[in-house]
Amino acid sequence: MKTAVTFGELMLRLAPENYLRFLQAEKYQATFGGAEANVAVSLSNYGINAQFVTKLPTHEIGQSAVNSLRKFGVDTSKIVRGGERVGIYYCEKGASQRPSKVIYDRAYSAIAMAKKDDFDWDSILDGAEWFHFTGITPALSDEMAEITLEACKAARAKGITVSCDLNFRKKLWSKEKAGQVMGEICKFVDVCIANEEDAKDVFGIEADGSDITGGKLDRDGYISVAKKLTDRFGFKAVAITLRESKSANDNDWSGMLYTGGQAYFSKKYSIHIVDRVGGGDSFGGGLIYSMMNGADPQATIEFAIAASCLKHSIEGDYNLVSVAEVMTLAGGDASGRVQR
Repeated sequence: MKTAVTFGELMLRLAPENYLRFLQAEKYQATFGGAEANVAVSLSNYGINAQFVTKLPTHEIGQSAVNSLRKFGVDTSKIVRGGERVGIYYCEKGASQRPSKVIYDRAYSAIAMAKKDDFDWDSILDGAEWFHFTGITPALSDEMAEITLEACKAARAKGITVSCDLNFRKKLWSKEKAGQVMGEICKFVDVCIANEEDAKDVFGIEADGSDITGGKLDRDGYISVAKKLTDRFGFKAVAITLRESKSANDNDWSGMLYTGGQAYFSKKYSIHIVDRVGGGDSFGGGLIYSMMNGADPQATIEFAIAASCLKHSIEGDYNLVSVAEVMTLAGGDASGRVQR
């Protein structure tokens, strides 16, 4: 069985019911999620031996977080236990022209306070074929930035493919700090994943002819972005999700994979959103699965975008779909008809 290791923070997600605003909510639904953990769940559902690495407290909330991954077959044996708290994020779902909103309460979480000697990367990465992280992880602290760099160097030394979703979070660090830190880490990355805004926010690389807030995208502009990223860092592949937002509920969704000097675009899906959080992570999970299994570039981007399309229909962070379900959609069956 192929093995992939993902590294990042697993948080408690507290969300008002349905479309209630924070100011209206009298109770919150508690689940767990986090960018790299979401990818691990996707990979596990696809039959990959997915190992998630983080640091979590030994108390019951920390154990509940661990259990949320175990139930989907994710290997949690390399999670470091210790620290005082599990990070929290509050998620208010948007509707129509009102956007979704996230409020973080993750300062001083166990992983944010982690130290270099918490992680033995030579042991953690033993037997792995793929290592994945996002730009959120090094944003948690200066120490975590150094730990992430160490992990990438160890993976490169072992010949392990390294992927990174840039995932810029302005509530965690500035564009300038992100560019400085990620610029060093990305020297050890093979596959870069981004959305319409990440390349601009982190590296100042912008797609010409696109208007993100107005929902206008230009294909040639994104080919240029991918080429500039590849030229700068030597990436073997760059994958970009292309979201055309009509409202908080309705988007057009597609993607591009740039590899070997050529761009491959997926088909476009018109999606009605149930839960947007984790959409990019589900794209990353689909991309990694396809690449680990040697799919050609067109099949890879079709699988990744179809997987992510389905995630938008699922409550919570985790993408709970099978390979067969993704392949059905990628193969052209987007009817949504009852399966009997």
